Amino acid sequence: MSETKPIYSEDNIRTLDWQEHIRLRPGMYIGKLGDGSSADDGIYILLKEIIDNSIDEFRMKSGKKIEIKLDEKTVTIRDFGRGIPLGKMVDAVSKMNTGGKYDSKAFKKSVGLNGVGTKAVNALSDYFRVKSVRDGKAKVAEFSKGVITEEHSEVESSERNGTEITFIPDHEIFLNFKFRKEYIERMLRNYAYLNPGLKIVFNGETYFSENGLKDLLEENLEDDILYPIIHLKAEDIEVAITHSDKSQSESYFSFVNGQNTTQGGTHLNAFREAYVKTIREFFNKNFDAADIRKSIIAAISVNVEEPVFESQTKTKLGSNDMGPNGPTVRTFVVDFLKTKLDNFLHKNTEIAEVVQKKILTSEKERKELSGIQKLARERAKKVSLHNKKLRDCRQHYNDQKAERKSESQIFITEGDSASGSITKSRDVETQAVFSLKGKPLNCYGLTKRVVYENEEFNLLQAALNIEDSLEDLRYNQVIIATDADVDGMHIRLLMITFFLQFFPDLIKNGHLHILQTPLFRVRNKKETRYCYTEEERLKALNELGKNPEITRFKGLGEISPEEFRHFIGKDIRLEPVVLGKDQTIEQLLDFYMGKNTPERQQFILENLILEDTDI
Repeated sequence: MSETKPIYSEDNIRTLDWQEHIRLRPGMYIGKLGDGSSADDGIYILLKEIIDNSIDEFRMKSGKKIEIKLDEKTVTIRDFGRGIPLGKMVDAVSKMNTGGKYDSKAFKKSVGLNGVGTKAVNALSDYFRVKSVRDGKAKVAEFSKGVITEEHSEVESSERNGTEITFIPDHEIFLNFKFRKEYIERMLRNYAYLNPGLKIVFNGETYFSENGLKDLLEENLEDDILYPIIHLKAEDIEVAITHSDKSQSESYFSFVNGQNTTQGGTHLNAFREAYVKTIREFFNKNFDAADIRKSIIAAISVNVEEPVFESQTKTKLGSNDMGPNGPTVRTFVVDFLKTKLDNFLHKNTEIAEVVQKKILTSEKERKELSGIQKLARERAKKVSLHNKKLRDCRQHYNDQKAERKSESQIFITEGDSASGSITKSRDVETQAVFSLKGKPLNCYGLTKRVVYENEEFNLLQAALNIEDSLEDLRYNQVIIATDADVDGMHIRLLMITFFLQFFPDLIKNGHLHILQTPLFRVRNKKETRYCYTEEERLKALNELGKNPEITRFKGLGEISPEEFRHFIGKDIRLEPVVLGKDQTIEQLLDFYMGKNTPERQQFILENLILEDTDI
C-alpha cells in the first residue's frame, strides 16, 4: 500500500504577523530569555533596546537627560530628545522596516538597529505604552504582546519634547523573572562613562561622568595601581590604561558605539595586539606578550560606521571595518596606539620606567612558575581523557558554531550522591558536572601558585579553560551546587573565595551563580509543590488542603534524579554572585574568609537554612 504524499499548496504557506514572528523566535532578537539572574538575560536586553534609542538622541545632541524608573516588573524610560514624529509614532514601534535610522548620515554611528529593538520589546511585553511629546503636542498608544489596544488622539502639551516608554515583560515568555538592580546599575554606569555630559537618573539616583573611560577605570579599581591612568582620545576612539599592583589577570572593558561588548570582538583583539606591539617597539625588546599584558586594566571604546555584531544583543563585534571607506578596525587601533601611546611614554619617562619594571617582574614570576605549570598541565592532560571529576557536555560557550552555547552550564558539586543526581537528570547537550571531594582548600591570601599545586583547583581551571583569560571560557554559567547546611555553606564560601582570589573577572562578568534547590516537597494525591522558602511551604500547606505529605530535603543527594530534572531545567532558580557598586574584591574576600566578625556570623545565619524541627 503506497503512502499518500502530503499536499504542498498555497494553503501551507502562512505569513506571520511581525509580532508573531518575534514571539515565535525571541532568541533571534534578544538572545537567551533567562529569568534575570544573568546580566545578559532577555529582560535586560529589552531595557537596553529602549535606552539605546534614547542614547542615540543624546548623541545627536538632542536631550541631555534620561529618566528611568523600575517598580517591581514595570519599567519606564523617558528621554528629552526630539520625540518620535506623532503621525508615525504607532508605526515606529509596531511596523518592521519603519525607523529613523536607515539614513546612515543621521545615525552613522548609532547603537540601535533601525528601531527593530523597540518593536521586539513591544512584541515581548504584556503591556507596552509609548508616549511622544513634540512641539507642544503629545500622543499616547498602548499595546499588549505587540497588538495595539488603544490609540489616543493628539493633545496639546506643555511637557518638554521627548519619548516615554513603559513596558512589563511578558510573564509567559520570561518565566519567574526578576529585575536585579545591580545589573541595571552597572549598565547605566557604563552608559554614563561612554557619554560624558549625559545625566541618567534611575529611581532617583543619578549617573554622570565628565572624564569618560578614565572615570570608568577609577571607579572600578580595587587594587593599588602602579601608575596614574593613561587616558588617550581621538575621533572615534578612546582608551584608558593602567596596571594593577596585586591582580594577576588582564581586565578589560570594551565598547562599540557606546555598547558594552562584554564578549569583546575585533576591536578588543586589535587593542591587545596593538598594546603589545607598541610596548615592544618603544623599549626595542621582544618581551613576551603575556608579560606585557599581565595585570593590565584597560578600557577601549571605538565608534564604527554600521557595525556588524555577532548577535542582535550586540555583545561581540564581528566586523573589521571602521566604515565602508575607512581603515580596518585593526589598522585604526594599531595606528592610534602606535602614535598616541608612544608619544605619551616618551613624554612621561617615569611611567615608562614603571611599565618596564612591571614587565620584568612578570617575566621573572612566569619563569619561576613555568616548571610548576608544565607539570600541572601534563597532569591535567593525562586525566582529561578519563577525568572522573568532570562529566562534560557537548555544547560550549567558546564554540562559535554551537547553537546553544549561551545555555552552557557547569555545576560544581560536593559528594557522589549530589553529583550523581545532577548527572542523571542533566541535559547532556548543555550541562556539565564537576565533582569536588570534600572541602576545597581555603585560598584566602594565597598566591596563584596554589592553583597549579592543588590538583583539584588545577583540574577545575582546566575544565573552565580560564588559565590565561576568560576569552575561551567553556561555560556561560558556573554554578555552585551545595547542600543548604553548615558544610554546604562553608564549601560555597570556599569556592567563592577561590574565584574572587584568582578569577575575579568570572564574577565581574556575571558568570558565577549559586543553585537554589527546594527545601520542601508538599503534595496531596492531585498536586505536588516544591517549596524554596518557609513562606512557600506555609502557602502550599494552606492551599493543598488537609494533611498533605511533607518531605524535608536535607541534602541534594536526597532529591531523586527524576525530581532534580525540574530544578535544573527550564524552572532553574539561580542566585548570581554579584559585586555591588560599593564593594571591592578585597573587602568581599575579607568579609567571607577573613576574621570571624559579627557581620560575617550574621550573614551565615541569614543564608543558612536550619533544620525545621516542627515538621
